[in-house]
Amino acid sequence: MQSTEANQRIARISAHLHPSNHQMEESSILKRAECRAKGGAPGFKVAILGAAGGIGQPLSLLMKMNPLVSVLHLYDVVNTPGVTADISHMDTGAVVKGFLGQQQLESALTGMDLIIIPAGVPRKPGMTRDDLFNINAGIVKTICEGIAKCCPNAIVNLISNPVNSTVPIAAEVFKKAGTYDPKKLLGVTMLDVVRANTFVAEVLGVDPRDVDVPVVGGHAGVTILPLLSQVKPPCSFTAEETEYLTKRIQDGGTEVVQAKAGAGSATLSMAYAAVKFADACLRGLRGDAGIVECAFVSSAVTELPFFASKVRLGRAGAEEIYQLGPLNEYERVGLEKAKKELAASIQKGISFIRK
Repeated sequence: MQSTEANQRIARISAHLHPSNHQMEESSILKRAECRAKGGAPGFKVAILGAAGGIGQPLSLLMKMNPLVSVLHLYDVVNTPGVTADISHMDTGAVVKGFLGQQQLESALTGMDLIIIPAGVPRKPGMTRDDLFNINAGIVKTICEGIAKCCPNAIVNLISNPVNSTVPIAAEVFKKAGTYDPKKLLGVTMLDVVRANTFVAEVLGVDPRDVDVPVVGGHAGVTILPLLSQVKPPCSFTAEETEYLTKRIQDGGTEVVQAKAGAGSATLSMAYAAVKFADACLRGLRGDAGIVECAFVSSAVTELPFFASKVRLGRAGAEEIYQLGPLNEYERVGLEKAKKELAASIQKGISFIRK
């Protein structure tokens, strides 16, 4: 038995060293990936759609490092082969395969457990999130049609902005296809939480890893509502501190866009936040207990059809959605402002598909 395995290994190695013309025509990267996939690490199959972009590249790098990932599919409309080759050299367990162009979208999606979507164009200086809408709405629609067809049971982490509109777009596409499961469609607002934890920790003079700030509402401007009255560890802020922190958390994206002066938007911190959230989803899929994070989901917490609040993640996705808890006067006023703007953004997404 051992000699048979040894012979097979030798044959594989010699095939790589002395490929026949037929093998040369096929992708040797794919060949290597296939021979490794048979003995790949146990774990989940994850696809990143938009893997060659500003968020996609660091996101792909960090997901390759995640021990819960056994297969990592990288998809984009340009430059995927280079990113795939580069990341596939990392000595971690996940087997990496690249997919290029819309004709390979279905292959990239088939059999996946978790789909992460950073695809789309980034915000540039002077651009509003509405300016992004028409381009990114079309991209999200195409991708979600592929998901409905190839992996309707996968959990979807949607990053493409404007999230307040793209999540309703995805929901409408899935409804049309008859595959909609509201528990499995999650708009990623984790960057707002990551920023809130960081900025609050600066004010308190503590380690941000010890801080937990719930951020509710949506994922743009005034729709981002940090609940500073519910910060852990418990603490109190002056009116000035509350105003300063709320504004800075809401304008975090603009702060980065301006600092990069035309060279991009928040890509590295977004990739970090996306991986933090994806890891929570994978631990939920594994069956870990007590995994609670904020996300923009189908919700009955307010009268709006979608809203970001704390959710408990499990094998079915967002298995429980938590109420907002007690709000102070500043937060109640902020909530009304957030809901007004959020309602328009949600409707814009729904109308895009229904028109």
